[in-house]
Amino acid sequence: MSHPGIDMVRSLLQESGFDSGTIEERRASMERALASAAPPAGVTVRPEELGGRPAEWIAPEGGRPDVVVLYLHGGGYCIGSLGTHRDLAARIAVAAGVTVVTLDYRLAPEHPFPAALDDACAAYAELLGRGFGPGSVAVAGDSAGGGLTVATALALGDRGLGAPAALACLSPWVDLTQTADSYAQRAGVDPMVTRSGLDEMAAAYLAGADARDELASPVFSARLGALPPVTVHVGSDEVLFDDAMTLVEGIRAAGGSATVTVWPDLVHVFQAFPTALVPESDLSIAAIAAHLSEHFPPAPGRHPTG
Repeated sequence: MSHPGIDMVRSLLQESGFDSGTIEERRASMERALASAAPPAGVTVRPEELGGRPAEWIAPEGGRPDVVVLYLHGGGYCIGSLGTHRDLAARIAVAAGVTVVTLDYRLAPEHPFPAALDDACAAYAELLGRGFGPGSVAVAGDSAGGGLTVATALALGDRGLGAPAALACLSPWVDLTQTADSYAQRAGVDPMVTRSGLDEMAAAYLAGADARDELASPVFSARLGALPPVTVHVGSDEVLFDDAMTLVEGIRAAGGSATVTVWPDLVHVFQAFPTALVPESDLSIAAIAAHLSEHFPPAPGRHPTG
């Protein structure tokens, strides 16, 4: 059964060349499509460097200042920016009632693996340095940012930093080998992502590194059971469907806590689409926000500031 809003998205994307052309052309296409969206009313956006990289602090009116979500944008580690994900991050901030800080981590091919991971860990470390305890910081991301979310959580322990309160992954790309069955099974229905496109971006990001390295493809990690509570949201019609399900299965098999919500007839990072086009986007964001809020400590009388 088709989804009217997604059918319209398919038509628009076929004309846009979103998943074709050079990486520079894809960057420009994504900026044209998403960077012009204004954040919701009642949200303050403050540019400020974090971990040595540009970032935006996105604070909803009346939100808690003592907890924060570090948001890692998608784009195959090669495209995407603060602008392309400002609206999505702001909607999560409003739904959760907390500040979301988005990070402009370095992109491949100019800055290959593990540059993005190093930037995410540095941003997290600075949040701790600003007075946020590990239990007061959650990490979330979409697509490559979802994979980076899990990789960051794994790497933090290696670097002597405390675990985040919780993780949220939207359509996570966690296996850079592109060998899952869903690439073939859903190739005809996912307008957002193709195996060939991800192969190119994986090669640019890895730059010769092993695609099965757990900090590039965390689905292969033997340490998934040590992750903080994870929620995963995925569309039933996306080629990364198996990435999401295999991640959740791996976490559970290792004794960790993971929930997954499969959204029928929906595609890659559908949460980025307007509610008028895809009403489920707000429902998913609300559920993600509830997961993050559930694992934050109760609001204390006094709060650190960012």
